[in-house]
Amino acid sequence: MSTVPTTTNPPLVCWNCHERTLGTHFCSGCGKLLQLPQAVDYFALFEMPRQLWIEMNGLEQKFLQLSWKLHPDNFVNATEQERELSLKHSSELNDAYRTLRDPVGRVEYLLGLEGARKEGEHKQQAPPELLEEVFELNESLDELREAKSSGGDLGALKSRLESAERNFQQKLAEVDEQLQTAAREWDAALQSDAATQKKVMTRLNELLNRRSYIRNLVTNVQKELL
Repeated sequence: MSTVPTTTNPPLVCWNCHERTLGTHFCSGCGKLLQLPQAVDYFALFEMPRQLWIEMNGLEQKFLQLSWKLHPDNFVNATEQERELSLKHSSELNDAYRTLRDPVGRVEYLLGLEGARKEGEHKQQAPPELLEEVFELNESLDELREAKSSGGDLGALKSRLESAERNFQQKLAEVDEQLQTAAREWDAALQSDAATQKKVMTRLNELLNRRSYIRNLVTNVQKELL
């Protein structure tokens, strides 16, 4: 794991002039669109370091500029290969923009890049300090389901669940605040050693798992309250 921000993809060899180039989208020698590497770095697509704080207006402006340069309409008279590359670049740019403009998606993506978060790793165990509240919530959900099937009174049960939903929504907001704090710690740790970065990534991972669990609780309650 590097201890400095990554700003570009590795040097590429241009398919047209066969020269090595540090360009992200266009060859710095002949100006042709480049073949994107198989594992595209979304931060590098926007020529940004792997930081978690991003100025949104700057990201949007960069997106609009690149979208215009890479748009397939600009390559209607180009070769078939260049037209395909334009579509590929535009598609990847759109995916990158959707990911990086979302604070939570940005954290998940960065941890994936750093090898700290693998697909399917999300833990669905209740945090120890929430066990009692989760147990009570599940009891209330079971009671509501039974009342629905038997035609019982739903008013009091729904009121209890609405209160529980507000409680967990507040906990979700607290986790998001903690994520923002940890994200700032990550950016500061980029100039530090690998052990410090690993510690911050572990914290980010824990917060993402906690957020995922609480979000699923909220979603389940909302479904039952419909």
